Amino acid sequence: QVQLVESGGGLVQTGGYLRLSCAASGRTFSSYYMGWLCQAPGKEREFVAAISWSDSPYYTDSVKGRFTISRDNAKSAVYLQMNSLKPEDTAVYYCAAGLLFRTNEGYDYWGQGTQVTVSS
Repeated sequence: QVQLVESGGGLVQTGGYLRLSCAASGRTFSSYYMGWLCQAPGKEREFVAAISWSDSPYYTDSVKGRFTISRDNAKSAVYLQMNSLKPEDTAVYYCAAGLLFRTNEGYDYWGQGTQVTVSS
């Protein structure tokens, strides 16, 4: 059974930081893009960051310079370091794995999500 399990969300003040982790199990994801997507209340789920099997990172413009994605294939894990957090970063963050990374439809496996709340 394939599972992606996120952790590390929480409540933080503006300017603070969080590190999200995603543990994958049930299959090998070394050839997949691993991504983070978020969904704020009343909005559609959208792309945040992704990393390829060769460790090439991709970010949406709003998080460039603040967020860093990384992966550890040996541990089947992916991380999202979130610095300089803003209230508009508040959302449920999902870990996902897929053969394409920019859109929701490109992901085949999803975690259950972890809440990130940034207070002003």
